[in-house]
Amino acid sequence: MASWCVRAVRQSYSVLASPAAPVRLLCTATQQKNGPSSEEEAEKTEQNPAEKVLTEEKVQLEEQLKEMTEKYKRALADTENLRTRSQRMVEDAKLYGIQGFCKDLLEVADILEKAMESVPKEEVTSQNPHLKNLYDGLVMTEVQIQKVFTKHGLLKLNPEGQKFDPYEHEALFHAPIEGKEPGTVAVVTKVGYKLHGRTLRPALVGVAKAS
Repeated sequence: MASWCVRAVRQSYSVLASPAAPVRLLCTATQQKNGPSSEEEAEKTEQNPAEKVLTEEKVQLEEQLKEMTEKYKRALADTENLRTRSQRMVEDAKLYGIQGFCKDLLEVADILEKAMESVPKEEVTSQNPHLKNLYDGLVMTEVQIQKVFTKHGLLKLNPEGQKFDPYEHEALFHAPIEGKEPGTVAVVTKVGYKLHGRTLRPALVGVAKAS
């Protein structure tokens, strides 16, 4: 019995004294320590493709959202521009829808003006009551028609002495005229008219030029 105990003690001592034992124990501990990290890396490696797919889908969705937002903004801008143009067209139709009718009335105003100019002023006296009454009627009619024109935004253009404006005047001739500055309207053969600031009929004029 004593000999068996001695052998057991010697074997235990040889195991403990062996240099391989600590190495094996250290390797085992290292494996136990590094084991979870290797598993986590494996899980991360397995998750990377899925995360990549989600990232790509996110980028695509963000691009689609940006594109739809831009389209929405452009649609709003187009709608606002269309509304503005439509409103402007309606307003222009209200303002200038009568320009054809006004042009026809201008011929009547021209006839009245010519009739008044043709009456000799020295004969318009109480000694000639019939002519005086006729002339006074022409004057009253011309005044009233100009009031109606003004009420509807139609204004007379008599640019004599003013600087020539090609947007409002039509030059019939250019000639040196004494006492007139070059480039100014020297003679008005036919008055013009503007409807709400827009030239409806240019005045027919003669323009002075340098001699």
